[in-house]
Amino acid sequence: MSAPTSTERISVLLVDNEPSFVQLAAEMLSRTDESFDVTTVTTAPDALAAVEDGGVECVVSDYDMPTMTGLELLEAVREQDENLPFVLFTGKGSEEIASEAIAAGVTGYLQKKSGREQYTLLANQIRNAVAQYRAETELRQSEQRYERTLTGLHETTRDLMRAGTKEEIYRALVETAGDILDVPIVATYRFEPTTAALEHVASSPGSSDTLDSDRRYEQGDGEIWAAFSSGELTYVPDASADREGTDELRRRSEVIVPLGSHGVLVTGSEVREGFDETMTELIQILAANTEAALDRAEREQLLREHDRRLTRKNEELTRLDHTNELVRDITQGVAQATTRNEIEETVCARLARGDRYIAAWLAPDRDPSDPSAWAGIDEAYADRIRADGESAPEVSLVNSALDEERVRVVSNVLDDPSWNPRRTIALTHGFQTVLAVPLTGRERRYGAVVIYATAVDAVAERERDVLRELGEVIGHAIRTAERMRAMVTDQRIELELVCRDELFLFNRLCEILDRQLHLEGILERTRGERSLFVRLADDEPTAIDSLVDELAAVASVSVISSGDESTLLDVTVSSTNVLETLAEFDARLTGAVANAGETTVTVVVPPHVETRSLVEAVQDQYPDTELTARREHTSELAGGRFPGRLTDVLTDKQLEALQSAHYSGFFDWPRESTGEDLAEALDISPPTFHYHLRAAQRKLIDRVLEGRPDSKG
Repeated sequence: MSAPTSTERISVLLVDNEPSFVQLAAEMLSRTDESFDVTTVTTAPDALAAVEDGGVECVVSDYDMPTMTGLELLEAVREQDENLPFVLFTGKGSEEIASEAIAAGVTGYLQKKSGREQYTLLANQIRNAVAQYRAETELRQSEQRYERTLTGLHETTRDLMRAGTKEEIYRALVETAGDILDVPIVATYRFEPTTAALEHVASSPGSSDTLDSDRRYEQGDGEIWAAFSSGELTYVPDASADREGTDELRRRSEVIVPLGSHGVLVTGSEVREGFDETMTELIQILAANTEAALDRAEREQLLREHDRRLTRKNEELTRLDHTNELVRDITQGVAQATTRNEIEETVCARLARGDRYIAAWLAPDRDPSDPSAWAGIDEAYADRIRADGESAPEVSLVNSALDEERVRVVSNVLDDPSWNPRRTIALTHGFQTVLAVPLTGRERRYGAVVIYATAVDAVAERERDVLRELGEVIGHAIRTAERMRAMVTDQRIELELVCRDELFLFNRLCEILDRQLHLEGILERTRGERSLFVRLADDEPTAIDSLVDELAAVASVSVISSGDESTLLDVTVSSTNVLETLAEFDARLTGAVANAGETTVTVVVPPHVETRSLVEAVQDQYPDTELTARREHTSELAGGRFPGRLTDVLTDKQLEALQSAHYSGFFDWPRESTGEDLAEALDISPPTFHYHLRAAQRKLIDRVLEGRPDSKG
């Protein structure tokens, strides 16, 4: 790049702890050179922040500043950009400071003086330093582009060598020349011995207006045939001189490279002298790699056909064996993880470190375009997925896998149109097969893991089955971790649903008993049954005994207490669809009111559960159900002194006795139920009930008092 001209803007950062001077210096610099965009700061930390934000092309700093000297600032700036121009503009001038500045690698040194001449000198130093900085930066970028392009060409060599047919090699050649070398016009011609002519095979999309797809070149037909017959590269810097008035006039310049006896590669530009030495060298490297691939394809064509089936079987068995080992390794790692984040990171790390796959990332169920964990890819690749959002080919693959609940595979990203924007990235990273494995557990979806493999069609059907089972294992592990997290979190979501379905259990109870009913609580029985403590409005109905006969889900019914205003029942059920569905989502039914053919239920849902999926699952069983309210709650223990759950100290029997007493009004005054009533409902003796209840009370009181600051425990 040439030196900055007056029309090119130069971003200058001026650092001086004296506000008045820094403003004056900025104004003088801007007057001296109108191309300067001067930013001023008065502290070294602000200067470092500005450099980190980018856009600064030159730092001009005072030497003597409170928190950091100019040379210390130089050292900090060099850690961010070792080449950024840095001019020390100081009023504290001495040979010692100047020597120290030069030794530290300062770009320029200027002592503050009175008058405008110093700003003219300073502006010259800035312009010269920025010009050199830009030139060096452009040179480095050019070298980096060359290295990346060369690396990309070497990566494509593997693809060329793996191509099954010559046609695939020709197509890959065209794609590589267009995608990696950015050549606008590319075409390949294959030599056909039967016709003794060069037949068109493939061309880049940009070549459609400049090349006739049916064109053939016979003996003595122009530069293309001449280059093929001579076996030497031909560069035509100005093709218009010999082709005035022809259809090929748009190819103002071209490089023609023979591919041995196989054919010829034609690359064209729409401008004269459109190829420099570097580009010509890269095209020649690509042609040499292609020629080697064509030689291999020709030698192995017959043998490949003969051995293809056996090789495929052996490769499938080998891959399957490696995959099974990988699955066992991942399963062991997942079993040791305690949080969802640990599970996701373990899965990605172990997938990427094996021989089968080179990278993996987790697409969460709520937003598949926001990777939650990854390995084998870098932050930039993850950011690219986030930026593409729903248009990212990986996200489309994930959505398909989740919708169909099966492993979805793109066998070759270079042949899939949806992956066109990612072909260069795929070649750079060395992957061709991409698959999405859904993570499921007990009818729940937890997203998918996206896996990259190097080879084309790298995942066979049996391997997909193994990976599908792995997805279920991971899903179950995530579900377990989420349930454990829900047990210790104080956050919850409360849903209110209204169900008018006549098959809904509470609507059936209300219909048979002919009473409005309230669900006071649910007790998980030790025998796998559930006791529903149901309060009926008005006195005891006569149809209680018929519940067991008319409702298959009801195992037994007992009256806990009865009065003129209400009756409390213990309705023991073996299973109910709605409770089983809620359990699948780790949700809990906390209340229900049934009257006149409709029931309003209150459900508490852990924060990690997608409420829409839960509601849809309930509606699948009871279509006449609607969501009427959604509330979020955060509860805190008093004083924050009670770590963990109080019920952790109770046995199952003690918890059962305590819940029964609570739901049945045993602790109310006057009592709605007696110990004998509850013992009968629980099918135990009254002394046993009182023993368990008192033990539970004693443990909870001990636990509460242990949390008091003045407790002796």
